[in-house]
Amino acid sequence: MNAPAPSPKISLRDVHRAFGAKVVLAGVDLDLAAGESLVIIGGSGTGKSVLLKCILGLLRPECGSIKIDGAEMVGIRAAERERVVRKIGMLFQGAALFDSLTVWENVAFGLVQAHGMSRRAARAVAATTLAKVGLGADVMELRPAALSGGMKKRVALARAIATRPEIIFFDEPTTGLDPIMGDVINDLVVSCVRDLGAAALSITHDMASARKIADRVAMLHGGKIIWSGPVAAIDHSDNPYVDQFIHGYAQGPIQMEVLAP
Repeated sequence: MNAPAPSPKISLRDVHRAFGAKVVLAGVDLDLAAGESLVIIGGSGTGKSVLLKCILGLLRPECGSIKIDGAEMVGIRAAERERVVRKIGMLFQGAALFDSLTVWENVAFGLVQAHGMSRRAARAVAATTLAKVGLGADVMELRPAALSGGMKKRVALARAIATRPEIIFFDEPTTGLDPIMGDVINDLVVSCVRDLGAAALSITHDMASARKIADRVAMLHGGKIIWSGPVAAIDHSDNPYVDQFIHGYAQGPIQMEVLAP
């Protein structure tokens, strides 16, 4: 007898979210397996960030189910949500570092605030984690204003992995970076996720990034996942929306919808 398939780390079923008359999510179904790197692609304004915020509990869907490790997150009490969210690391778009804190304090923030680690112990963890993303002790006491864009992304990545989370979210990890630094960040994302054995959920419109970091790709369009498959299959999806998006064609069904009255 075959063993039952393991439960997904994250499972979404029929998730809906609107802002007034504007429907953003219109029945999203999605699973993220343990140890899998899933990238959600889609154009600007298609609801990728809204979907991420719903999973994190920053927004509440009108209906549908969002489960993390089998625990229903929609309508969950705040204390229980906080316990589940401790499993998650997050790399925010634009890094979102705290300007008033030093580099090591930024990296150690979750260790101290959410996990109750002493500052001394957290500083040691921060130093080790910064080394994993290629930053040395010379940046520990710097403020974010003294860092380049690529360095800020590295610090933000170190903060995301410092607690050794089971799940990591990456929100447009290469935004604002030149192609070379973007590829450096992609390589670091891959190595850090592999080192942790974490499940990773990324959102991006950068196809070079998606191809580099994904095991599987899903496209969000019209409020739903319209295609999902292994990253190696994306060039043969037989889906006109996916084909237009990944190649950046001006003409196609997406453009036709933009131009429609």
